[in-house]
Parts: sequence; structure tokens; C-alpha cells
Amino acid sequence: MSIISDSLKRIKPSPTIAVTQKARELRAAGKDVIGLGAGEPDFDTPENIKEAAIQAIKEGDTKYTAVDGTPALKKAIVEKFKRENNLDFTSDQITVGTGGKQVLYNAFMATLNKGDEVIIPAPYWVSYPDMVLLAGGKPKIVKCDEKEGFKLTAKKLQKAISKKTKWLILNSPSNPTGAGYTKNEIEDLAKVLLKNKKIYILSDDIYEHIKYDNFNFFTIAQISKLKDRTLTMNGVSKSYAMTGWRIGYAAGPKDIIKAIGKIQSQSTSNPSSVSQAAAVEALNGVQDFIHERSNAFKERRDFVVKSLNNIKGITCLTPNGAFYVFPSCKGFLNKKTKLKTDTDFVQKLLEKSNVAVVQGSAFGLEGYFRISYATSMKNLQKAMERIKSFCESLS
Repeated sequence: MSIISDSLKRIKPSPTIAVTQKARELRAAGKDVIGLGAGEPDFDTPENIKEAAIQAIKEGDTKYTAVDGTPALKKAIVEKFKRENNLDFTSDQITVGTGGKQVLYNAFMATLNKGDEVIIPAPYWVSYPDMVLLAGGKPKIVKCDEKEGFKLTAKKLQKAISKKTKWLILNSPSNPTGAGYTKNEIEDLAKVLLKNKKIYILSDDIYEHIKYDNFNFFTIAQISKLKDRTLTMNGVSKSYAMTGWRIGYAAGPKDIIKAIGKIQSQSTSNPSSVSQAAAVEALNGVQDFIHERSNAFKERRDFVVKSLNNIKGITCLTPNGAFYVFPSCKGFLNKKTKLKTDTDFVQKLLEKSNVAVVQGSAFGLEGYFRISYATSMKNLQKAMERIKSFCESLS
């Protein structure tokens, strides 16, 4: 009889973390591996944010805090939503967790009963389905094709809804595709949701500030009649290059926020006091660097997209935001190459060319692979040369 919980049999380890770890191991073994798997900005945390953390330590701000966030950080989050999204919240509608991932996990643990369905557009961030499964729910995967820009349509949403539907997850700009929903597209989805009044929306806005080409970010809670049914998650990890600080937050209905706090009180308790002090400065301090860094990401995006589309057999859409591209490798999955799946493709790419990427099937859509361009232009240039040579060797 195994001591391991049956619930763990329903899930798998994170594929993106696995790829990143594999790249680390190969580099440690002396291989010249270029890792394009990590969803992490390569920029450093800005100095003013680091100084705020140092000051907090010097002032003895190193004790337990309120379970779901300090008053100062909740105030900064309330002001952020008002300033940037024209959304009014009170502090008891805010929760802070140890990263956006914990906030999402807590939300599902606090709200899902056995058999409750969660609509998840694919391609999706790898952790969504497994979090739902751990909480006893049922992921309802809706595949969104390349011709649809990898985005959920109102027609597909309506078709996916059942009597058991409890949540819809929206992620814009998206991981893994970088696709962003326009205001009109969100309003079309909202028309369906307004007719189905028992469905809640989880809006994952973690890449809100990493956007390009005059893309106008719009979050679904801005549609007033849906605000009371929306949990809007965000954080400081991507926009402020604070992945290791582990601070995520969400705003939403008071009953959900209170339930999330109850879960957190019996798991991690409060996020790091020092990280919370740093997050206050991140949200309240100077924001100019965000635009500057987005411009740098855009330059990399343009280079990567152009390079990939110049490789025979590869096609790649131009994303609206985040720091990923999601090219198709379907042209190489055939008898001639002896590659049957995108997993075969990425494994062979790593083996032959020392470039680590993540297979599209990990994100719920077979025949693609994800590249993170959150690395130096020098690394990207080398990686594109290697990918091109690898693809030419298959032709």
C-alpha cells in the first residue's frame, strides 16, 4: 500500500520547470545549452525595489504579517487597480499570496467541489489543469486554433458551458502564446457570460504590462456587471522582474477573498514580510523602466518571429505581449523525419543542437513548441542559428 496520496496520481510535474532543470543539468555537465524554457525576465529587480527591501530589514520588518497581506501592500494594490484599470476595490477584497501561482491554487481549493468544471482555453499555462484536478474539479479544455489567434471565441465558450461549469480562466497576454484579447473580444465573451450568471471568471493578468504594438490591455472585471463574479489575479514577478520574491495578489468578491485567506492560514500563512515591503515600492514607485524593458522584449520578439518564419517548415504568429512565441513544428512531424510528436521534436532539438524549448502538448496543443525570449539577444541569435540548422538537417 503506497503512502502517496491518490490525488497526486491525477497530476504531473510542471513540464516548464522540468525543461529548465534539464538545461541546468546539461550545462553543469559541460554542454553549451541555450535554455529557452524559463518564463522569467532576464533583467534584474530595479534598485529602488531592492533598497526598499534592505530598508525593511534594517527597520526590523521581519516578523509575521497579516495572513493575506500587509495593510500597506493592500493599499498599494487598491491604488494600482484604480490607477491602471479604473477598478474600485477595498482592502477586504484583496488577497496577497506567495506568488500568483499560490493565489490561483488557493482560489480553486477554496471554491471547487468534486465534479465542478473549469473551462480552460488551450494553449494554456501548464499548471491550470493540474491545480483544478488537485482541488477535485474537472478541467474542460477548449482548443483554440492558430487561425483563431490561439484565443477563445464566444461560440466555443458557449458550446463548452454545462450545468457543472463553475469557472472560466482567461489569461491575457497569454502564456504560452503571447496572444492578447482585445476589448471587443472580451466584450463578446462577456455577452455569453452575462447570460450564464452562475459562472465565475478567473482573469490571470500577470503579463499585463509586457505588451507591444499599441496593444490596449483590457481586463474583464472592467465590465461592471461581471466584476462581482471575477477574481483578477496579478503580481510583481514578470513586470518588475521579481520572480524569486514570490508575491502575487488578487482582487475579487469578499466571500472568495475570505475563503482564500482561510486556506492560506492553514498552509503557508503570510508571504515574506520583506518581499511585501519591496512589492509596495514596486507598485508605488517609478514605473518608467517597464516601458523600456518592454521595448527590449519587443526587439527580441521581432527578431525571433522573423527568424523562425524564415525557416522552411516553421510558422510563427506575432504575439501581442508576454515574452513567448508559439511556433508550429507540424511540418517536421512525418515519416521522413521519424518524428511523430512535438515532444519528439523538442527532445531531438535538445539532443542534436543543445537548445531547450518546451513542447506545445505540455500546454494542451500538439504540434507546436514554446520559446521564451526572456534572454539576451546574443543567446537568441545563437539559438535561432541552431534551430535553423537542425530543421534543415531534417529536410
